[in-house]
Amino acid sequence: MTRIVHDGYTDLPDGHAAAIATFLEMVAPPGPAKSGDHPDITLQPVQGLPAAAYRDLFRRIGADWLWNSRLRLDDSALSAILGDPAVEIYLPMRDGAPIGMLELDFREMPSVEIAFFGLVPEAIGAGAGRWLMDRALELSWREDVQRVWLHTCTFDHPGALGFYRRSGFVPYARKLEMFPDPRLDGVLPADAAPHVPLIGEI
Repeated sequence: MTRIVHDGYTDLPDGHAAAIATFLEMVAPPGPAKSGDHPDITLQPVQGLPAAAYRDLFRRIGADWLWNSRLRLDDSALSAILGDPAVEIYLPMRDGAPIGMLELDFREMPSVEIAFFGLVPEAIGAGAGRWLMDRALELSWREDVQRVWLHTCTFDHPGALGFYRRSGFVPYARKLEMFPDPRLDGVLPADAAPHVPLIGEI
């Protein structure tokens, strides 16, 4: 059921932030990979990643874009996701250290969600993102998969939406996303995501 929202401005509850999320999908495998060789990067599948290690990398990648959903889960809830055999996590590695994260969710087959996709700040802008997306699509499109989807929002990197469209994804829905501002309750530091004004007292 579609929720009716009146045109015009709507006040947010105190302490909340809101963004417009765009949902994109791909219903057939793409053509040849678009990235060049990156012999300095390898992709490492990980199983049983400890919750603390996951959160640390999640913050490094997503703090600038107000990623906070997984940071609000307790250890039990997060570990249940990380330990689910239908959730696959891969880490792009350079010089023995992770420079990003790829998380694929096969729990709602025949659709596959690229649930989390990102790089640490120092790895952005040198082609690693294109390389990682090519790997993501290679891993997603397997037997019985009919659709691969993901979403981005207006808090993300300004180039994210264009990047996904150039990768072959087609927008199919927009939604308003609202959540407690993670900088106000200590989930993220107050100086995270400076492009999103902080409104309220810490």
